[in-house]
Amino acid sequence: MAMMVSVSNSFLTSNSPNHLQTSRRRFCAMATTGVRVTEGQGNLPKLVLTSPDKSEAEIYLFGGCVTSWKVASGKDLLFVRPDAVFNKIKPISGGIPHCFPQFGPGVIQQHGFGRNMDWSVVDSENAVDNAAVTLELKDGPYSRSMWDFAFQALYKVVVGADCLSTELKITNTDNKAFSFNTALHTYFRASVTGASVRGLKGCKTLNKDPDPKNPIEGQEDRDAVTFPGFVDCVYLDAPNELHFDNGLGDQIIIKNTNWSDAVLWNPHVQMEACYRDFVCVENAKLGDVKLEPGESWTATQLLTIS
Repeated sequence: MAMMVSVSNSFLTSNSPNHLQTSRRRFCAMATTGVRVTEGQGNLPKLVLTSPDKSEAEIYLFGGCVTSWKVASGKDLLFVRPDAVFNKIKPISGGIPHCFPQFGPGVIQQHGFGRNMDWSVVDSENAVDNAAVTLELKDGPYSRSMWDFAFQALYKVVVGADCLSTELKITNTDNKAFSFNTALHTYFRASVTGASVRGLKGCKTLNKDPDPKNPIEGQEDRDAVTFPGFVDCVYLDAPNELHFDNGLGDQIIIKNTNWSDAVLWNPHVQMEACYRDFVCVENAKLGDVKLEPGESWTATQLLTIS
């Protein structure tokens, strides 16, 4: 069980996985609503956002990873894999990990470095109907060792009554242009045999089953996409609203702006211990986004229980 810790000097900033500095931002540790910090698994700092209606989200500064979204009833709608580690050696496997500045394999490490670095807190809000926090990630020696650009990523997370929203803003702070792609690799708690996603019919697909290196082009013809076995499929130019049935009695509306693509994933028996208990429904921007110096790109996601 995570214990409460003093937060007068505990919000952390970092430019590498292992180098921490103290932020000046201060919060009240004993607040019942708003934003507070606790000691999470592996003694890592974890933010807890609690809305006035008692909905709650948990975010680890390592990776800027949302690991829990609970509605007022206490039901957690996100999933963290049982093999997840909290040691800052590997990214956290579950919740809503960042894939930045690369999705999947490529010229740098799998899914980029955004999920492997410490983010810092730059702002918080405690409104009448929600609680919010804004995290920041900047370039440093670790990121520049594989991607030699200056950037700023701002990530705002808001928890309210039956909803969780995120806003990701990437700004080029370098004196030269760069390109990136990105995704929110969202793990939803689910019963895999009952889960389905609606809204993808007619989309162009890149099916990575059976060979991830040579995806098969196609078109989705199903009204409700299910998970009968191994699923790893990209949906290009996906709509900005999908309807997800988690098979556990919950209907989740997934809305977005500027996330142009979607990815569905379930590893099936490759992860025998847990594949029955989750599916990934990911908002993604898989085509390269090119930013000139000073330019920004912003995308939002809104998860709502219908």
